[in-house]
Amino acid sequence: MKNKNLISIDDLTIDEIDKILDLADKFKKKKKLNFDLSGKTLGLIFQKPSNRTRVSFMVGMHQLKGNSIYLTSEELQLGKREAIKDVARVLSRYLDIIAARTYSHKTILELANEADIPVINALTDLLHPCQALSDIFTIKELRDNFKDIKLAYVGDGNNVLHSLLLAAGKVGLNLSAATPEGYEPDGNIVEKAKKNAEISGSTIEITNNPIEAVNNADFIYTDVWASMHQEDELDERKNLFKPYQVNAELLSKAKRNCFIMHCLPAKRGIEITDEVLDGPQSVVYDQAENRLHVQKAILFLLLKG
Repeated sequence: MKNKNLISIDDLTIDEIDKILDLADKFKKKKKLNFDLSGKTLGLIFQKPSNRTRVSFMVGMHQLKGNSIYLTSEELQLGKREAIKDVARVLSRYLDIIAARTYSHKTILELANEADIPVINALTDLLHPCQALSDIFTIKELRDNFKDIKLAYVGDGNNVLHSLLLAAGKVGLNLSAATPEGYEPDGNIVEKAKKNAEISGSTIEITNNPIEAVNNADFIYTDVWASMHQEDELDERKNLFKPYQVNAELLSKAKRNCFIMHCLPAKRGIEITDEVLDGPQSVVYDQAENRLHVQKAILFLLLKG
């Protein structure tokens, strides 16, 4: 994996995914490992604000004895003050690796194409691969493997769902996603996920019925109904998405020991109730912690192999 970009989970082989998950497990269990990124510097290019992504990458790099530098959208103004190709080529002379959180997926594709160092997708409007890798790590941690495990996603067909679909298809995790009509995930991504699922032996289902999606589910996952820069659509979406709220009633339709997942930040009382988010079946904060361990594994493997 050394010097490889991580733009989409579809960029990874199943062996590479296994390497990431196995190394993340070692990091979490604090095994004595000689993993050292001394002298290496991570550049964080964030057009969108962040809590978990920024902190987990910076802390992870620090724990690996490397350095990090945070570059705001005001400083860089990608494609405005300076061409993306110029930013990529110059930063390649200073940095060893870049993690970028951009509005447009096209921006990170150009950044990765022009840079001479590995580029990690830390979120775009299309994909969120680091989040999904942390999510499947959390599932594996709780269930040991992915065989015959069902993940139900309920809500907006957004970037998080896209990466979950690609991850599930690769590792053999059954995934059923329920979204309102007109808010389904991207058809090309669903097609890729289904093709991968044929190889891995899992099933990918897309429906508009949340009860159908959570039936017999081992995990229920949700996300905000309006992502960043869609906030003005939230009031309009509230009525349409109301049947998709993850609450006690919907949870009762799944397996009795079903776990609850959310990538955060959450709009409490909107896409998920406090009762469920703070309940005994919630593993939301485990997910958040696991971003650190998984991203440490990604950083090490892309820099050292």
